[in-house]
Amino acid sequence: MAINMDKMRAKMEALQSKGGGGGDGVFWKPQEGGQDIRIVPTPDGDPFKEYYFHYNLGKNPGFLSPYRMYGVDDPLNSFVRSLFRDGTKESRKVALDLMAKQRFFAPVIVRGEEEKGVRIWGFGKKAYEQLLGLILNPEYGDITDVDQGIDITLKYGKSEGDRFPSTTLTPRRRSSSLCPDNIGGSEKCTEWLDNIPDYEKEFSKKTVEEIQVMLDEWLAGEVAPENEDVVKYDNSGSTTAVDAAFEQLINA
Repeated sequence: MAINMDKMRAKMEALQSKGGGGGDGVFWKPQEGGQDIRIVPTPDGDPFKEYYFHYNLGKNPGFLSPYRMYGVDDPLNSFVRSLFRDGTKESRKVALDLMAKQRFFAPVIVRGEEEKGVRIWGFGKKAYEQLLGLILNPEYGDITDVDQGIDITLKYGKSEGDRFPSTTLTPRRRSSSLCPDNIGGSEKCTEWLDNIPDYEKEFSKKTVEEIQVMLDEWLAGEVAPENEDVVKYDNSGSTTAVDAAFEQLINA
C-alpha cells in the first residue's frame, strides 16, 4: 500500500504543465488557525483524487461535470462554450462563473479528532502542489506510510490585506505512526484503512435531463422575457430566441 511515486511525479508534471465541505459527516474543512492532519494511504497508491464541479447554476449545490468527468456532453457545457465563443466581456464573465472548477480531495485523519475516523478533505491547486512537493521530496519519503509517515501542520486563514484565506502545509520534523497505541494501534489502523470513504458516492451527480432543467430555470431568472435575442436550448432540437448560441456551438 506504499504510495505510487510514479503517479505522484506524473501528477506534478500535469499540474505544472497547466500553469500552475463544511466539516460535517464524511467531509472535513479546516478551521481558522493550525491543525495537524495525516494523509491516509489508499490501496491504489494514489491518495489524491481530482474532480470537476459546476457550482454557480442558480441556487443548486455543486455537482460533478458530466463532460469533464465522463466525456458526456451536456447542455451546461455547451452553453459555457457558446459564451466563450461569443467573446464579449460579459459573456466571458458568465462562462467563467459557470464552467467546471477543478478540486482535489484526499482522505485524512485530523489529529485530536481521531474518533471521527477517515474524512475527505477538499482543497485547491496551491495546497495540492504543496502536497506533491512534500511527497516528491526524498527527505520526507512516503508521508502516508502507516508506521513511518509524517503528520502535517495545516495553517488556514487570511493574512492582513488578503482577500481570500490561504493554506500553508508544514511537515512535522519526525515521522510517526498513523495509529499510535494510545488511539488503538494496529486494530484502529485496520479499521480506518477498511473504511476510507468512496469519494464519488458522496458527490452529487446530475443527468443531462436534470442539468437541462436547472439551466432552463437559471436562464429564466437571468434573462428578461422581452429580450428576443436570447435563445432557449431545447432537447427536441427546436430553436427559440435562448437556443441559437447553443446550436451554433454544437454544429461547429
